[in-house]
Amino acid sequence: MTKTIINGQPGHLININDRGLNYGDGFFTTAKVVDAKVQLWPLHRARLSECARRLGFGDLDFAALEQDVAQLLNSRENALDEPAVLKVLYTRGSGGRGYAPPSDVQPTRILSLLPYPDAYREIAQKGLSLAVAKTRLGQQPLLAGLKTLNRLEQVFIKQEAAQQNSDDLLVLDTTDKVIETSSANLLMYKQGQWYTPSLDQAGVQGVYLAHLQERMPVISCQLNLAQVLSMDAVFCCNSLMGLVPITRIAHHDFNLDVAHSLLAKQGIKI
Repeated sequence: MTKTIINGQPGHLININDRGLNYGDGFFTTAKVVDAKVQLWPLHRARLSECARRLGFGDLDFAALEQDVAQLLNSRENALDEPAVLKVLYTRGSGGRGYAPPSDVQPTRILSLLPYPDAYREIAQKGLSLAVAKTRLGQQPLLAGLKTLNRLEQVFIKQEAAQQNSDDLLVLDTTDKVIETSSANLLMYKQGQWYTPSLDQAGVQGVYLAHLQERMPVISCQLNLAQVLSMDAVFCCNSLMGLVPITRIAHHDFNLDVAHSLLAKQGIKI
């Protein structure tokens, strides 16, 4: 089912001098498509705008982008049968001398429509177990919160996760603050209050987390591992799998019934 559009045209080739390929000079977002509609699209647009602003790309042409989205979705067969994944990726394009970006930026816009992962259909009910990653995230406030193309830390984390007897990894930064999982944000509950790790030094500000923060009060703060383990319930979330309970971190178990009860009280369907 995979389909790709590059700068408005079907294709799979980019310039070998593209800065995304050579330097990771770009950003992306990944959205869930249900009934031929992109879920949480305004928040995905906001993420793309924030990345473009902070990385100095200038204003994005959202009219062209949304034409590409419509073209992809209209070309999909059996669009109403199964959910899908939309990936929107921007690079700074080609040009410039070495690391220095070109003065006249002509971004490369790549959209892909991909199959929805089968595993996500089950994990919301059974929850996830996490080991604690040895790989740590470096602190870089200039990039913190952004979903850039610089994802080598996550590649290392996924390699480490493959060697663990757990579903995923809990990831800390180099100062031992809890940040996220390999590909999802964290949301925690204790004694009537929701918490999420601060992402001002490391990590990715997820679209689904932003969606939850719009509908309920969530305190963003620095948290160490002991504080996370003391929570009544812990969840991870991203825009593809939604909000998923964590059943275990290292050797500490969390009550899945408590987690499901909290979701029901918030009106969150799993």
